[in-house]
Amino acid sequence: MSETTELKEDGPAQHGPAALGERVPVAWRRVAAVTAIAVLVHAAVLTRYGWFGDEFYYVICGRHPAWGYADQPPLTPLLARLAAAIPLDDGLPALRALAVACQAGCIVLTAVLTAELGGRRRAQLIAAGAIAACPVFVGASLLFGTTVTDQLFWVAVLVLVARALRVGTTRAWLLAGLVAGLGLENKSTLAVLLAGIGVGLALLRRAVLRTRGPWLAAVLAALIEVPNLLWDAQHRWVNLSMTRSLAHKSGGPLGSLLVQLPELAIAGAGILLIALWILGIRHLNGAEQRAHRWILSAAVVAVVLFTVSGGKAYYPAPALTGLFAAGAVRVERSDSSRGRRAWPTLIVISATTSVLTLLPVLPPQAANKIRALNPDVMDTYGWPQFVTEVAQATKTIPPGVPIFTSSYEEAGALTILGPAHGIHRAIASGHNNYWICGRRRAATRPCSPPASASPAWTRCAGRSPRSGSTPSPTACATTNSTAV
Repeated sequence: MSETTELKEDGPAQHGPAALGERVPVAWRRVAAVTAIAVLVHAAVLTRYGWFGDEFYYVICGRHPAWGYADQPPLTPLLARLAAAIPLDDGLPALRALAVACQAGCIVLTAVLTAELGGRRRAQLIAAGAIAACPVFVGASLLFGTTVTDQLFWVAVLVLVARALRVGTTRAWLLAGLVAGLGLENKSTLAVLLAGIGVGLALLRRAVLRTRGPWLAAVLAALIEVPNLLWDAQHRWVNLSMTRSLAHKSGGPLGSLLVQLPELAIAGAGILLIALWILGIRHLNGAEQRAHRWILSAAVVAVVLFTVSGGKAYYPAPALTGLFAAGAVRVERSDSSRGRRAWPTLIVISATTSVLTLLPVLPPQAANKIRALNPDVMDTYGWPQFVTEVAQATKTIPPGVPIFTSSYEEAGALTILGPAHGIHRAIASGHNNYWICGRRRAATRPCSPPASASPAWTRCAGRSPRSGSTPSPTACATTNSTAV
């Protein structure tokens, strides 16, 4: 069935020519060139340092398939497991390639969103370049995890909702619902974006809510999310407990207001690109942009809800891609000769700054000096040394004694890198999902104590890379505690 036929069934969408299924053509070749440059920069430093602690954890969770984990839904761990199955360097290059692919997807989709807003070639290039240079996107794509995959799903949902509003078909809405459901199985924070979109439609596009498309999309997304919700309910809503714990660690609403919001503005866009957000807000507030103003509503709701709940600064950042897209359209329509020169320059400067501070480009000594700006780079350094020290320290301990670690990062490092260093013991921890595994006491799970194991445990409490320095000699002691 064609979109034109479906349009007649659902009732015509409003707001002029776009209702007939028209869209500004996407400048695919030029957008692909911007994307290729970003990919090449990342590829040059793809595995310059090494594993990040969270990457170990995602792989370990993926090896124990479930509909949920203590701190995340199942999709990212599943992808991590598949990537780590590639034998090259324990799968690390494949993991990092997935992260870069997610950023490339964000760049391309932002250009498509710009086209949905009426932006032509110049606007699409500015918006794509802004995402390629944006600190929060560059930093997230250094590592594979829920942050970078979440960004991709947020931008994809924005694009598909904009498309569904334009063509007005049930099929288009169902596609948006499908992707939203998969996004919820990746990270529950996507529910905030969906709430923001719902508020925007209720305030600004009420006629659309009188059609079946948005409601069917919502039902489809909810059905896809049901398995994860059931898992969470069976585990005493551990995800909510984790969310409250993270919010408390961030200082709650006051901490978000005083720290996270400024960080969102500076790290989210970069000082040089905040002006593009401002232009996007002004553009969407224009009378002729009422049809697209739901994008601004979604961004506002995301920022407000994450601030009130004490969420981290980068949580609402993907919603602000709509502001980049709208701002780029505004720049294009202003047709200022000064702007033609200024924006490419600002994007290049922002990209250079982001790469130098957020990717493993600098030598370790230099990167350590700017650790306060981005600790993640140095947290990828030192894991092989840590594993070597643990291997040395446990040589005199009986073979049947498992190793108990203080964090999931350490447990993951010993599980994945340990066999190559001669560590062939059960590895356990009480941290995050390891606690759930430990409570099961299943002999087939390496993250839990074997049922037949000795009550003695080897407890390793060394200084891992997460502590802020190169590992020092690890102290391993034998304890009779079996609690995990």
